[in-house]
Amino acid sequence: MVLTAIRRKMLSRPLFDLAARAMPRLSPTENEAIDAGDAWLDAAIFTGDPDWSQLLEVPPAALSEEERAFLDGPVETFCAMIDDWRIGWDSRDLPPEAWDYLKRERFFGMIIPKRHGGLGFSAFAHSEVVRKIASRSAAAAVTAMVPNSLGPGELILAFGTEAQRDHWLPRLADGREIPCFGLTSADAGSDAAAMRDVGVVCRGQWEGREVLGIRLDWHKRYITLAPVATVLGLAFKLRDPDRLLGGEEEIGITVALVPTDLPGVTIGRRHLPSMQPFQNGPTSGEGVFVPLDHVIGGGERVGQGWKMLMSALAAGRGISLPSLSAASAAFAAHTTGAYARIRVQFGLPIGRFEGIQQRLARIAGNAYLLDAARRLTCAGLDQGHHPAVIASIMKLHATERMRIVVNDAMDVHGGKAIIEGPRNYLASLYRAVPVGITVEGANILTRSLMVFGQGAIRAHPYLLDEIRALGDEDRPRGIATFDDRLWRHVGHFLATMLRAAGRSWTGGLFAPAPRAAGPARRFYRQLSRHAAAFALTADIAFLTLGGELKRRELLSARLGDILSEIYLAAATLKRWHDEGQQAADRPLLDYAMETGFATIEQRFDAILANLPNALARGLLRFLVLPFGRRRHGPSDRLVRQVADLLLTPSATRDRLTEGLCLGTEEEPVGQLGRAFLLAEDVQPIRDRLRKAGHDDWRAARERGLIDDMEAARLEAADAAVAAVIAVDDFAPEELTGHDGGPPLAKEVVHSYD
Repeated sequence: MVLTAIRRKMLSRPLFDLAARAMPRLSPTENEAIDAGDAWLDAAIFTGDPDWSQLLEVPPAALSEEERAFLDGPVETFCAMIDDWRIGWDSRDLPPEAWDYLKRERFFGMIIPKRHGGLGFSAFAHSEVVRKIASRSAAAAVTAMVPNSLGPGELILAFGTEAQRDHWLPRLADGREIPCFGLTSADAGSDAAAMRDVGVVCRGQWEGREVLGIRLDWHKRYITLAPVATVLGLAFKLRDPDRLLGGEEEIGITVALVPTDLPGVTIGRRHLPSMQPFQNGPTSGEGVFVPLDHVIGGGERVGQGWKMLMSALAAGRGISLPSLSAASAAFAAHTTGAYARIRVQFGLPIGRFEGIQQRLARIAGNAYLLDAARRLTCAGLDQGHHPAVIASIMKLHATERMRIVVNDAMDVHGGKAIIEGPRNYLASLYRAVPVGITVEGANILTRSLMVFGQGAIRAHPYLLDEIRALGDEDRPRGIATFDDRLWRHVGHFLATMLRAAGRSWTGGLFAPAPRAAGPARRFYRQLSRHAAAFALTADIAFLTLGGELKRRELLSARLGDILSEIYLAAATLKRWHDEGQQAADRPLLDYAMETGFATIEQRFDAILANLPNALARGLLRFLVLPFGRRRHGPSDRLVRQVADLLLTPSATRDRLTEGLCLGTEEEPVGQLGRAFLLAEDVQPIRDRLRKAGHDDWRAARERGLIDDMEAARLEAADAAVAAVIAVDDFAPEELTGHDGGPPLAKEVVHSYD
């Protein structure tokens, strides 16, 4: 006790005063965002010494029999109702029967418990439904997923009163009410705390009587489902100038339910986000009065809106957009591999050219990794975690990888993918990419500020307690807490420094790996090495930059990238383990690991080149990157191996693309699949003819080199390939439809090379 008192007086108190001047205090909105959700595997990574055996013990995401039946039944039926070309270029909306079916089968109530009339599905089932629909139509997937993501349903379920749950949840589940959520203000954008939408506590008339309530004025835009919504979840800043609630005048961000048929509510004309015709538009209100019990959670929840929203985002951002992105990657893998196999140039399938193989490998590797991360995140959510930082990682990196994959798919398809029409199965997906990049927090902001900035405070074992101790209004208590956490932090820092140096100088040779890892043990050792280096680098960045690190967005982004790559790599290893360590899938695992490790080393190198403190730069480079960058990504041999997995039918290819809705053989993607199988079927015949010096099977038949049955098989394969390669065209008058866009193409009469 005496030594503690001396240490506190001589060391901790001066350091407390120094840190209090250097570190900015957390704002109320920052505090609420940090308190929302929880930490999970991100906290293990921040320790610098994660126990990977705990990762392998996480139960794999799995569907119940009821959830599987829903996917095989209602989801398949709904997908059959959807024609993405008609939705995008003809009706600009889902067909009425599809809307009715979504309501009747309670698609909008996937997250609502059965006792309230919903389906009560797991996070993984929710994800699987979105993924399957997204492989058919992004617009349809958005329509189905939004009511189950951030919105009135989730907020009422988590924070609503019993009366609100009993009234609203059954009506939301069966589609009697269509919800939307108004968060983004015209001027505030990603800075929700700067919104100008205001509610004032007052008395007003409601159903013939005077009640205490809120008079609202707002202007929101980019609101999905707003044009068809019957109830609006509205975020606004609440004021109480007359102190009718007995507290402060400025209460803060609050969330309320606003029926859209109330006087003063205006639903504006539709937006058309990147030509994706899901229902989206602005909404505004002037002098709209609602009773106080329309606040989600009632009067006790006024001013708690930001924390409620952050809690909801902590789960929703980990499901909806990552599911759509994973679907896009798997769909691109299926279609691009098949097209690269059947499309012949210079006498060879284009998939045999190494330039194309580089793109195919990147598509396959990202598809494998994204679905692995989606499954692990859903498993964590189904265990009851609400990992806000991991949800940010998923939203950011899933949509960014979706952009890479779809661009690669477009490049491989060439002219086939840029000519619009019913036969083009990629263009709509290509146009949808910027939507995912932008919504639920723009990716630039998420990468620069949120992943590491929020993660460091939320997931670090000591930092949050230290920061809050600095802001404690009770100075003696703050110093005592700071003293305790600081010296624990110092011990942690020294242990991490030794651990990082030892693992880096030995190349991770002796770093820990779970016994169950099998052949992947070496990858776990590298992750352990990088986790220690990351934890050390983060601490030194805090030590040398303090609060300035918050403004060093480039450094923060690189640290966030390392954290993200470790999580994504861990998820990929978890998938390989859960699927039985399939030897045939090993090239996909190797590709994902080599790509991730190269990215991690590149980010470390960039951090060490840009830390302002020269001493810190030199020390860190000596400790964590002593031999420079040694990883340069997948080898050419590995690239060819991974590309080959998409070019031939196999169980690995099926695992990579399972669960998609690919349509019938009469539809474009089904035709592609049929041509792919037929091309493989006749390849031995073509090889035999080529060896004999004949490329023209018709001439070979005349010479008796093949029989009539073989000729018929070759003819069928050629016809199937020609049907896939063909593209749509239009008469000039067809492109000037009265609705402002082209009508349906009547038939395909020309091909485009």
